[in-house]
Amino acid sequence: MFPKKFVAVLLSVVLCWTTVGCSSSTESASQQQNVNNANNNVSATPATTPMSDGKYPVQQAQYNDVNGEYSLMILDTPAGSPPVYRTAELQMASLTEDEVKAGQRTYLEVKDNKPVMHLDPDFKIEYVHNVTEVQTNPQTGQQETVIVRQESSFWGPFAGALAGAAIGNLLFSPQYYVPPQYQPGGVMTGYGGYGTSYNEAVDRYQTKYGEAPAAVSNRQKLRTTGTLRNAATTTRKSPKGTKTTGSGFGSSNLESSGKSPTRADRKPSFGSKSGTRRPAGFGSRRRR
Repeated sequence: MFPKKFVAVLLSVVLCWTTVGCSSSTESASQQQNVNNANNNVSATPATTPMSDGKYPVQQAQYNDVNGEYSLMILDTPAGSPPVYRTAELQMASLTEDEVKAGQRTYLEVKDNKPVMHLDPDFKIEYVHNVTEVQTNPQTGQQETVIVRQESSFWGPFAGALAGAAIGNLLFSPQYYVPPQYQPGGVMTGYGGYGTSYNEAVDRYQTKYGEAPAAVSNRQKLRTTGTLRNAATTTRKSPKGTKTTGSGFGSSNLESSGKSPTRADRKPSFGSKSGTRRPAGFGSRRRR
């Protein structure tokens, strides 16, 4: 017979390997579901979460270039309001020097259902980038643009003096901003385009880069051609030495639903159930 101590060690090893295997399978399934959800959640005009007028501290923020939607985890919301505010119609402005000196942190201001996010200079927005490819749908034989994986980086619209150097006092006035072209890892600073309207910001981006922003092209391509399921991975990078706000954020709005995936040209569900989704990933890095 084996010594009791040896049996105990053997059982511990088996249990450890079983746990690792289950964790790996769960992570793989979650990554696949993330891309399935992204394929399903392409919307020409993502809905804005209804919210009462007021100022709300922003704990974390995420931007998804599948359709240009922002997801903000806000605090001190009225009773019955969801903790995650979603919109594609978000204006931004830098905190004033007086606000910074007074210790003001990033906050969302809503007035007449029009949202403006006021950011402190070191606030970082998690940027979820959707990598697409043209593939053949084996069921129809048609060419389709599909999301094959997601990557994650960070975007600092007002990091340092880069943003303010170009537009001066407009830095403190609400403007629409388009992120710069996606770069993996590190922190993307500044902006790809800005304007008093979203279309003006897009036009400036196109003039600068010679192509439409990813969110604009994705909304068009993915809705026009449909989507195809494909194995995928999610890459998430957190820059060292910076204050990040979105590590783990995306899991709250890309969680597995357990339902069979549907085609992207059906009614999208992205952002339509912000009051029922669990913000499970938000608490990983708090800015309080």
